Amino acid sequence: MKNIIKNKTIYILGMLFVLFGCTNDLNIDAKDPNVLLVDDFYSTPESYKEGLAGVYGNLSLTGASGPGSSNISGLDAGTSQYGRGFWNLQELTTDEVKWSWENDPGLRGLNRNSWTSDNVVIRGFFGRCMTEVAFVNEYLRQTSDAKLNSRGVSAELRNEIKTYRAEARFLRALAYYHLMDLFGKAGFVTENDPVGAYQSPEYGRPELFAFIESELTEIIPDLKNPLQNEYARADKAAAWMLLAKIYLNAEVFIGEKKYDQCVSYCKDIIGAGFSLTPVYANNFKADNNTGAARNEIIFPIVSDGVVTQNYGPTTVMVNAQVGSLEQNGADFGVAGWAGGLRVTKQFSQTMLNGDYNDDRNTIISKDRSIEMTSMDNYGTGYITAKWSNKTSTGANGSATEIVDTDFPMFRLADVYLMYAEAVLRGGTGGSLTTAKDYVNLLRSRAHNTKLITVSNLNLDLILNERMVELYGEAHRRQDLIRFGKFTGGTYNWSWKGSVVSGIAISDIYKVFPIPRASIAANPNLKQNTGY
Repeated sequence: MKNIIKNKTIYILGMLFVLFGCTNDLNIDAKDPNVLLVDDFYSTPESYKEGLAGVYGNLSLTGASGPGSSNISGLDAGTSQYGRGFWNLQELTTDEVKWSWENDPGLRGLNRNSWTSDNVVIRGFFGRCMTEVAFVNEYLRQTSDAKLNSRGVSAELRNEIKTYRAEARFLRALAYYHLMDLFGKAGFVTENDPVGAYQSPEYGRPELFAFIESELTEIIPDLKNPLQNEYARADKAAAWMLLAKIYLNAEVFIGEKKYDQCVSYCKDIIGAGFSLTPVYANNFKADNNTGAARNEIIFPIVSDGVVTQNYGPTTVMVNAQVGSLEQNGADFGVAGWAGGLRVTKQFSQTMLNGDYNDDRNTIISKDRSIEMTSMDNYGTGYITAKWSNKTSTGANGSATEIVDTDFPMFRLADVYLMYAEAVLRGGTGGSLTTAKDYVNLLRSRAHNTKLITVSNLNLDLILNERMVELYGEAHRRQDLIRFGKFTGGTYNWSWKGSVVSGIAISDIYKVFPIPRASIAANPNLKQNTGY
């Protein structure tokens, strides 16, 4: 799918943006002048796969004419990219990393946990998720039995389209999962609603949870087996992963414990043929779509420096981890944006003072203070070197700013830690001994000699292991909420609540506000409490 997205998506997105130009509730501007008639587009067997590539393309691309264009108006095109919006909300709001340039619209509020319903980054991601829902709905309308009958589609192609439709429904479930997690609600619309049905009913977490669960369960038989689909296309393992995610967080989402189910789906993934790449760093390099990393990454958002260009999370992280003092962009195969990202004192202390003198600890501290005493002083606060636009053999990526490195939304290491956590929280069907072994597999892979025993295994250790193994991969906000450490004052970090040492913040910040513009377009949406 990475090659298909490279070759087809710009064209397809141009067509889709025209189709959805009337969806004002999504704040989409149709800017492409090339109007394509739908039946003309779906006139060849290949077009159904190309249409699916366009739906996938919304995860990576922002507009029909390159990385500087966006079909979501009112904010920077790069900021509107799906993966980057997701990353901004899950990472900048936590104890992992902060964005130095607080004049960039919306980012000061995220850095300091002081956002409002007018925050453009929040609005952009809400709109991007709803755009994905709209794209999926239209693809499903255009691949219905009635449409296929009217076009005389062969039985052989129909069988392929059955899989394509299941993948599209997975992408819609993924978008609704992100809306459920980050916003707690969304306007709910499917392919059975008419195009332009702006005022869709509001679904809260219970309704969204039930939809995602039933949708994924229904489509799994139609998805390809794990590791049997093209790279970056969803398979059964991607659906199992999303189910495991909603079950791990079910106490937060719907107030119910579903750890048994989480353990079960983690076991399915672990037994499906995935494996850890022997070199931890290769998961985050320019060729992570090939080789051993291919067998660890379950579902990525793709990036390519020349064709699938986007200012997504990996382009941001590779460039912005270049230090203002160090100017070490050449080490990562980019020119760099010196000083863009720095990590918090608490993150650095966990890495340096714990049992993590291993390959995952990429902190650079020379000539720096551990605390970001000022957001404007880019020489304060440590930096990290996890991400790279160089390949596993040391070659540079295809460009020097937009990177070739794919973003691993789901990977096997996360599954091991989810399994361990679910077992510790009472999930049946697993064992503490196996959970311990999975943690040690990750430590051993990173050349950490401090292996744990069952007696060492507890939830505090798991939270730290998740930070060390998965930092920068857009899990931290959700993790801190699940562990009861995001709001309140039991755990504070640098700049939490706009104070250098950190202060308590209200529970309202466990979800983001519904963007003011989205409520104006759909009065059925009600603002989250406190905003």
